[in-house]
Amino acid sequence: MKHTYETERLKLKILDKSYAGMVLDYYTRNRDFLKEWEPVRSQDFYTLGFHEEQLDKDLSEIESGRLLRLWIFKKEDDAKIIGSVAFGNIVRGAFLSCHLGYKLDKDEVNKGYITEALKKGIDIIFNDFGLHRIEANIMPRNKPSLRVVEKLGFCNEGLARKYLKINGKWEDHIHMVLFNKNLE
Repeated sequence: MKHTYETERLKLKILDKSYAGMVLDYYTRNRDFLKEWEPVRSQDFYTLGFHEEQLDKDLSEIESGRLLRLWIFKKEDDAKIIGSVAFGNIVRGAFLSCHLGYKLDKDEVNKGYITEALKKGIDIIFNDFGLHRIEANIMPRNKPSLRVVEKLGFCNEGLARKYLKINGKWEDHIHMVLFNKNLE
């Protein structure tokens, strides 16, 4: 598996713990912006040690085929992370499915970066990993995120009530799904 992929404007990278400082910088810059969409974070989350450990865990999961997390960089700025896309909970066998998560820097929204990164990630998951289905669960009030997956061809499979605890509150999520047309 490659550790760096490119799109027209972006580099998508699998990171090791040597990038922990850059990951911490990303989360620190976006702490308030991401708060509304993520679980409550402990103070430990905002430490270098936490992200060194997390990147080690991620790399182990990636090597075992249970995760693909790609950190997003602009091609012209290799020193600053602007987001990530993650295909996690990869299940093989008869299911061939995963869950999708993504996030972007507060200063980079509405520029098409997340759509561009997701297109590449979906291509990798469907063609290199051979998965059949990608599931994205999105809060109904997160209209920009819903627009992104709709543009990419995801379909609505219904509402999952009180699906995830986000920012300290159980939130409903719309269950969006994309199928690999090559495996139908």
